[in-house]
Amino acid sequence: MQRRSFLGTLGSLAAPAIAAPPPAGTDAKRLIVHADDAGMCHSVNLATIDAMTKGLVSSASVMLPCPWVQEFADWAKAHPEKDLGIHCTLTSEWKYYRWRPVASIDKVKGLIDKEGYTWRDVRSAAMNASAAEIETELRAQIQRAREYGIQFTHLDSHMGTLFARPDYFDVYTRLSKEFSVPCMLPRPTPDAEAELKGYPITPDMLKAKEAAGYRMLDRLVTGVPGRTPAERRESYRQFIAGLKPGVTKLIIHLAKDDAEIRAVTGSWEYRWADFLFWTSDEARDLLAANNVQLFTYRQLAA
Repeated sequence: MQRRSFLGTLGSLAAPAIAAPPPAGTDAKRLIVHADDAGMCHSVNLATIDAMTKGLVSSASVMLPCPWVQEFADWAKAHPEKDLGIHCTLTSEWKYYRWRPVASIDKVKGLIDKEGYTWRDVRSAAMNASAAEIETELRAQIQRAREYGIQFTHLDSHMGTLFARPDYFDVYTRLSKEFSVPCMLPRPTPDAEAELKGYPITPDMLKAKEAAGYRMLDRLVTGVPGRTPAERRESYRQFIAGLKPGVTKLIIHLAKDDAEIRAVTGSWEYRWADFLFWTSDEARDLLAANNVQLFTYRQLAA
């Protein structure tokens, strides 16, 4: 969940060991290392596949409207054991690399900007698209995932668009229940309130979802400070050392360092830095030293 647009305007390693869920009431520290944006482009696909097979990324979510989604979907179909969700995508933020909705344009006109793509920022989407159009597009993305053979384990939200309006939030959570998978929901705590600052989703709304039986994350971390590999490495070292008992979801963004990702986004370096850290021996050693167990949405649902 990349928040910036809405808030600014309104080594060869073994596959990661995913521990069995500890009994309720234990002090286990469980961490979902979650890579957003699979399917976005070839560079992101390569990095995500490497990080899920050789590194420590335990979960990821797929952008169904994007041009390179078929490549990742083929891998996902061949690896049904992987924890892969639908990264509900309603915006298209990059300068030249854009995408359109999956649904027919005539059914989701409020999602389209004057250039013919989905809006670049969350605020514009929230000001123009109805909740009915949001639901139409999300159902189209879910249907595409099924057609591609992706056995999705959860739903989450690209750039946090589904947290931008209460009626969008209701669509998001209702579809989660309908398709019997968790959606990204933090337990109503001061930490969650800080992560959702600027969005109209209140603690009472989260409490209502928790009371209704939705699976909740104990905490959600949407990013750490730093841009360079050295800066990100230090942030992740502090993050791991400070982990608390419960289920924490950490959102990361991955890419290889290549010409494609450098052309797509000026933020390529932090994606490369995330890939380097979460495929490193150091990260594996830090998790072990701090008694952190990798976790997945599939386990959360169980």
